[in-house]
Amino acid sequence: MSKKERNAFLSTLFCLLLLIAGKVFMSFSHPAYPLFFILAIVSGGWKQTYEGVSELLKDRTLNVDLLMALAAIGACLIGNWFEGAMLTFIFCLSGALEEYATNKSTKEITALMNVAPNDALKIVDGKHITVPVEELKLGDLVFVPKGKAVPIDGRMLEASSIDESAISGESVPVEKDIHDEAFGGTINLGQAFTLEVTKTSNDTLFAQILRLVENAQNEQSTTATFIEKIENVYVKIVLLAVPLMIVFTHFLLGWSFTESFYRGMVLLVVASPCALVASATPATLAAISNGAKKGILFKSGKTLEKLADLRAISFDKTGTLTQGKPRVTDYKTFSDDPIIPQLFFSMERQSTHPLAVAITNFFKDEEALTLQVEEKAGFGLETTYLGQTWQLGKPTEKQQHPLIEQWHEEGKTVVVLSRNQELITLLALMDLPKPYTKEVIAYFQDQEVQTVMLTGDNAGAASYVAQQLGLNDYHGGCLPADKTDFVKQQQKDYTINAMVGDGINDAPALATASVGIAMGEGTDVAMEVSDMVLMKNDLTKLMYSHRLAKKMKKIVRQNIIFSLGVIVLLIASNFLQFLTLPLGVVGHEGSTILVILNGLRMLLPLKELVNLDETKCTTCPLYKAAH
Repeated sequence: MSKKERNAFLSTLFCLLLLIAGKVFMSFSHPAYPLFFILAIVSGGWKQTYEGVSELLKDRTLNVDLLMALAAIGACLIGNWFEGAMLTFIFCLSGALEEYATNKSTKEITALMNVAPNDALKIVDGKHITVPVEELKLGDLVFVPKGKAVPIDGRMLEASSIDESAISGESVPVEKDIHDEAFGGTINLGQAFTLEVTKTSNDTLFAQILRLVENAQNEQSTTATFIEKIENVYVKIVLLAVPLMIVFTHFLLGWSFTESFYRGMVLLVVASPCALVASATPATLAAISNGAKKGILFKSGKTLEKLADLRAISFDKTGTLTQGKPRVTDYKTFSDDPIIPQLFFSMERQSTHPLAVAITNFFKDEEALTLQVEEKAGFGLETTYLGQTWQLGKPTEKQQHPLIEQWHEEGKTVVVLSRNQELITLLALMDLPKPYTKEVIAYFQDQEVQTVMLTGDNAGAASYVAQQLGLNDYHGGCLPADKTDFVKQQQKDYTINAMVGDGINDAPALATASVGIAMGEGTDVAMEVSDMVLMKNDLTKLMYSHRLAKKMKKIVRQNIIFSLGVIVLLIASNFLQFLTLPLGVVGHEGSTILVILNGLRMLLPLKELVNLDETKCTTCPLYKAAH
C-alpha cells in the first residue's frame, strides 16, 4: 500500500471512529458531542478541503472537494452535526477507494520496477565486478547467474531458459540460443550465462515499457478530459443555484428560512458531480493495468476509447499475420529411393539461407551424407553421389509439372530435386500464418470490423494467404507510401481504423491510423510511433485488447448514466421536501462508491476465447497441414 493510499484509509478510519463516538455521546445528550463531530469532519475532510482551496487560489477553478466542505460546514451551522460528519466520512471513503483504484494500476509499474535490477556483474579481466546498471556500456560483458534477473538488454553468448513474463505477460519460459537477444528485467531460469551489452540502460525494452505505462497513466481518456473540463462550470452552477433556491423557496414558496437553508445544504450535497467525475478515470486506469498484466501496453486511455469504436483494421503480412520465416508446406516425390530425404538434408545443411534452414528443419531426423556440394549461380546446388548427378534448386523451364504451376499460383516457393536432369521430387515452402490468426480475423469480422491485409509480397502470395485466413480484402505489392495512402482512405471511409505492423516500412501507416498497433518483437521505430504495443507477437492479445476496450466503454457509459440518474432523482426528492440530509449524503456518496467499484471491475481478467494449445489449433488449413 502506498503512503497516499495508507493515509487516505487512516483518515477514513479516524473519521468513522470519531463519528461513532459523537453519536454515542449524542445519544446520552452529552454537551461535548459536537466536538467529536467537528474532529471527525476535520480528520476526514482536511485533505479534500485543502486541495479544493488550493485549486481555487492557484488555478481559479472550483471542484467537488470544495462543494463537500461547504456542505459539511453548512450542515453544522444549522445544528446537523451528525449529518455533516456523515457526509465527510462517506466522501472520505469514496476518496480512499478512488486512491485505491488509481494505485492499483500504478502497482503494475511498481512491480516492473522492482523486477529490474540496479546492479550488474560486469566481467573485467575474468573477474566479476558489481557495477550500477547505468554504468554499463555497449560491448561490455555481463555475467547472469541462475535465478537472477537479466540486468540489461544484450546478446547471449550461451544458451539458457528465460522467464519473460514481466515483459510479454507469457508465463511459459522461452528457450534462448547463442546470439539470441535477452531483455533486461527478465529472469534467468537456466544455467548461468554471459551477456554482451547491446543497449544502454535508458534504451532497453524494459525502460521503454516503463515510460509507456507511466505516460498512459498520466494521459486521460477523452471522456475523462471532457468531464474534468465541465466540472468547474458545473460547480459554479451549483454554487449559484444553492442561494437562489434558498431565496426562492423562502420568499416565493413561503418555506421557513431554516427549511430553505436546510434544503439548500441538501442541494449542495446531492447536486455535486462526485460520481460523474469518478465515472471514467478509475475504469480507464484499471483497464490499462489489466492490459499490462497481459503484455499489452496502451499509451493512453484515448487509445482504449478509439479501439472500442473500431470499424476497420489493416494487417501487415510478414511477421504480423505470418511467422516471418518460410516452412515446408508440400512435399511430393516420384521415387521411393530412401536416399532422397538424406540428400535434401545433406545438401542444404551447410547453408544459412532461410529456405535452406526450413528444408533442413523439415528433414532434421535424416542421416547426413558426406557430400561435395557445389553452388550453381542462378539455379541452386549440385552434387555427385554414387555416380549420379543430383541438382537441388528452383525449377528450370524444361522441368514442367502441374504442381509447380499450382504452387506458384498459391504464392509458394518451389524447390526441385533432379537426378541427371530428371525431375525426382518437388517441395514447396511458404511463410505460414501464425497460430490462431484465422480465429482472430473471424472474431473481428463477427464484431463487424473490416479486415484487410497490406503486404509488399506478390499478388499470388497475398491472394492465397488472404483466402486461407478469410480476410475481407488484401493488397499486394505495397510500398510504405501505398500502405499509408490506403490507411488514410480507410480512415475516411470508416472513421476509426487500426493498423497492425512490426517493421520500419509499417511505421508511416502506424502513425497515420487512428490506432497504431506494434508487435513487440518488431522494430523500435514501429513501437515508438504506435499507440499500443503487443509485447509478445501473439495476435490473440489484439482480440483481448478489443474486448477490454469494449468492456471499459460499457462500464464508463453505465457509470455516467447511473451517476446522472442519481443526481436528478436526489434533486427532485429534495424539492419535494422528503429527502433528509443523511439520506442525501448516503445516496450521493453511495453512488460515487458504486461507480468506483464498478470501474474496478476492469481489473478482472477476461475469459480467453481460444485454447492456446497449438495441437488443438483450428486455424487455416495451410497451418494445420504444415504441422
